[in-house]
Amino acid sequence: MKIHHLAQNNSVLNNFLSEIRDKNIQKDSMRFRRNIERIGEILAYELSKSFSYKSISVETPLAFKQVQVVEDSLVICSILRAGLPLHQGLLNYFDNAANAFISAFRHHPYNDERFEIVVEYLASPNLDGKTLLLADPMLATGQSLVAVFESLKKLGNPKEIHLISVIGAEEGIHFIEKYFPENTHLWIATIDSHLNEKGYIIPGLGDAGDLAYGKKL
Repeated sequence: MKIHHLAQNNSVLNNFLSEIRDKNIQKDSMRFRRNIERIGEILAYELSKSFSYKSISVETPLAFKQVQVVEDSLVICSILRAGLPLHQGLLNYFDNAANAFISAFRHHPYNDERFEIVVEYLASPNLDGKTLLLADPMLATGQSLVAVFESLKKLGNPKEIHLISVIGAEEGIHFIEKYFPENTHLWIATIDSHLNEKGYIIPGLGDAGDLAYGKKL
């Protein structure tokens, strides 16, 4: 797996990352969603450099101009519900992309810290020959991404797979490397050191879904 860790180079991305982590700024859910969206836009710009391009002729009011445009057929797939602001950031840049949505949540069958990932909902176009952008803002244990990928396999074989996350943990990245094709790309804003005993990223930022859309039952 090819890992693209954007925060290794200083940019305005770090401003947005600092705000989504700040527990005081987090109280403004609209700002939290917007910052995730803006991080998605930055990730979209960076990963667009890896796409295939074709030359087309554009007619201006004065003449014709040859320009390079994205040739890949894109599908953006986000994991509900936390992935929605990140999805919007990607869609702002790739507005011609097809869209897919899938639910995945942690189920605790024994009422303790052990859990399994349950996938209940999937809406997606066919993925054969497409460039799949699989977005999940928090890459913690990596089990959600793997479970989602297993569910998506029945929809076709993508030409390329790009995983897009905001914050990840080293353990989760090592875990997903075992399950995704070797030529998969991971585009991640920043990587934190570890997970706690409950499988949450430390220092992380908390529950991205709750911060964006309110607490759930």
